[in-house]
Amino acid sequence: MEAFTGGIDVTLGLVLWLLGAGLLAGWVDAVVGGGGLIQLPAMLLVPGMTPVQAVATNKVGSIAGTTASAVTYLRKITPDRSATIPAAATAFLGAVIGAKLATLVPSELFTPIILAALIGVGLFTVLNPSLGADATLRFGESSKRHHALSWLIGFAIGVYDGILGPGTGSFLVIAFVSIIGFSFLQASATAKVINWATNLGALVYFVPDGQVVWALGLIVAVGNVAGGIVGARTALKKGSGFVRVVFVIVVSAMIIKLGYDVISGLVH
Repeated sequence: MEAFTGGIDVTLGLVLWLLGAGLLAGWVDAVVGGGGLIQLPAMLLVPGMTPVQAVATNKVGSIAGTTASAVTYLRKITPDRSATIPAAATAFLGAVIGAKLATLVPSELFTPIILAALIGVGLFTVLNPSLGADATLRFGESSKRHHALSWLIGFAIGVYDGILGPGTGSFLVIAFVSIIGFSFLQASATAKVINWATNLGALVYFVPDGQVVWALGLIVAVGNVAGGIVGARTALKKGSGFVRVVFVIVVSAMIIKLGYDVISGLVH
């Protein structure tokens, strides 16, 4: 039993806390990505849980949520396989490598870089109101550049997701909107498939390494599945304009949160 709970006292309050965090994170992640900015901090507040255990356990909830939201999206949207499949494959590889690095590299080193990237992404989106309203592919689906950029996006963000994770879905969405030319809705659907692959890649390393606290992972998984289904249905119903608005709100929230973390680190 201790191996299942990781030695953590699983109380009713903790169960309700993680269910709520998983539900909200699943909804946000399904709409536009970035649910990890809600779920991972919630797990880091669990007494006795190490940062690596939190990152690993977070993947259990995330893969459940991305599975549910991806299935919901794919029932309505046909993905661009020439971009999605190669990106998912390289993202899986990148996540395995990133998960290995997560045990070696202090996560606080990445926060300032992520913050700068989010500020750039947020400004770029706000200053380009028509961005992602409709799909306007930068290159033909069959072009070598289209494929190569998809591989690169998948691998780079896969490495990041394996190391830390929060904001992965948002980075995928903006990359496929701004670089490949997808609409926000199409990019969100694609991001779910790729994010599923990155979660699986990270777990391929974390599970044998014994870093997953299964009791907590299964709790947030339940919340993630419910939130993921509702979020994907909301995005499909409201369209790309709604997804864009939520994207700006989520990125702004992430900037505030990470900015606070950086400033707090400098003060202390």
